[in-house]
Amino acid sequence: MTRSILDEAHIHPAIRETIASRHAGIVAEVQAALAANDVVVVGMKQNPMPRKACQALDAQKIAYKYLEYGSYFDNWRRRNALKMWTGWPTFPMVFVKGVLVGGANDLVALIASGELARMLAQQSS
Repeated sequence: MTRSILDEAHIHPAIRETIASRHAGIVAEVQAALAANDVVVVGMKQNPMPRKACQALDAQKIAYKYLEYGSYFDNWRRRNALKMWTGWPTFPMVFVKGVLVGGANDLVALIASGELARMLAQQSS
């Protein structure tokens, strides 16, 4: 199944740059972290689920990069850029070898199934 994204041909040329550059810095920061780390957790303050993801990784002694962007009360517009970029609606966003694997519960399931260990054992291409 392919995620539906508005085709660029259906965006007026006068606003394409506005769309492309809106909060591009936060996306670039996450992309840089993905390039430099096997596991990246993107979270926010006051949300217990990013903490759950980090605790699950800590329990497995898996190194990760944690990026935190604001709280329920601030930075939501910047975080929206990440939601639009990934299509994932909640935090945390957990990436393994550059692949979005979901949130905390999805990460716990990957650990339990052994899939996370297999993903981390694979050579990067």
